[in-house]
Amino acid sequence: PANGHRFMANTCAPYLKENQIVILNPGRTGGALEFYHTLKKQGVEKFPFIAEAQTFIYASRSIGPCHAKIFSIKNSVPLATIPAYWIPGVLKIIKRAFPQFVPGDNIFKTSFNNIGAIFHPALTVLNAAWIEASHGDFEYYIQGASLSVSKVLETMDKERLEVAAALGIKAMSAKNWLYTAYSASGKNLHEAIQANPGYLGIKAPDRLNHRYIDEDVPMSLVPLTSIGDMLKVETPTIKFIINLASIMRGKDFLKEGRTVESLGIQGMSIKDIRMLAVSGEI
Repeated sequence: PANGHRFMANTCAPYLKENQIVILNPGRTGGALEFYHTLKKQGVEKFPFIAEAQTFIYASRSIGPCHAKIFSIKNSVPLATIPAYWIPGVLKIIKRAFPQFVPGDNIFKTSFNNIGAIFHPALTVLNAAWIEASHGDFEYYIQGASLSVSKVLETMDKERLEVAAALGIKAMSAKNWLYTAYSASGKNLHEAIQANPGYLGIKAPDRLNHRYIDEDVPMSLVPLTSIGDMLKVETPTIKFIINLASIMRGKDFLKEGRTVESLGIQGMSIKDIRMLAVSGEI
C-alpha cells in the first residue's frame, strides 16, 4: 500500500542504482514525489527511474492468501516519472509486460487524476453503518453510490479539479475517467457509475479497518487538501470526509498523511513545483 512508500524508499535507498526502475502501482497522490524526496534526504545522488501509475490496472478483490479475483482490466492507465523526460524510456521497457500503461504528462497529472481519492474514502465513510451491519454484503459501487452519495463525490471531485487547476494541471473529472477507463457514460457521476459493468459484483469492504480509509485518506485526500491549503484553494468537503474518517478510525489522518512537507514542496512557487515535475530539480 501507499502507506509503505516512504518506508520502502528509506529501506531501499542504499541499494538503488542509476537506471533501475521503481514503479509505484499505483502511487496514489504524490507517491513518486514522496519517494524521490525521501531518497534525496537519504543522500542518494544517482537516482533510479521513479514512476507512478495513476491507478491500479485491475478492478479486483483479494479472496484469500495469494489469491485475487479480477473483475475487469482497465483499458489504459497513465504512467508518469520524475523527471517527466524519463516517461518514454520507462514505458518502452515495461509495456512488454503491461501494455495498458500509457504516457502520463507528469507526476502531478497522474497524482491529481487519482480517482480512488474520490471514490473510496467517501463511499466507505458514507456507507459506514451499512458496512458494519452487513459486513459489506452489498454492491459497493452500484448500491453504495446512491444518488445522494454521488452528489458528495461530485463535490469532492470539483474541489480536486480546482486544486489541480491552481497548479496549471487540467485533471480529468471522475465522470470522464469512468468513460476513459471503462467506457461507462452518463449525464452525471451517479449514472456513469451505474453504467459501469466493471463494478458489477464488487462487494463493499467487510469492515472500516480497510485500505479504502487507512490508505486512501492519508495518502490521497490529505495531500490534496495540504496542497490546496498551500495554494489557497478551499477543500471543505474533502476535509469533512478526512475528519469523519479520523473520528471513525480513532486516528489523526491529517498528521499521518502526506503533506507538502513530506512531498518536499512546502513554500515552493507554482513555477518551481512544475519545474520539479519536469526536470526533477529546480
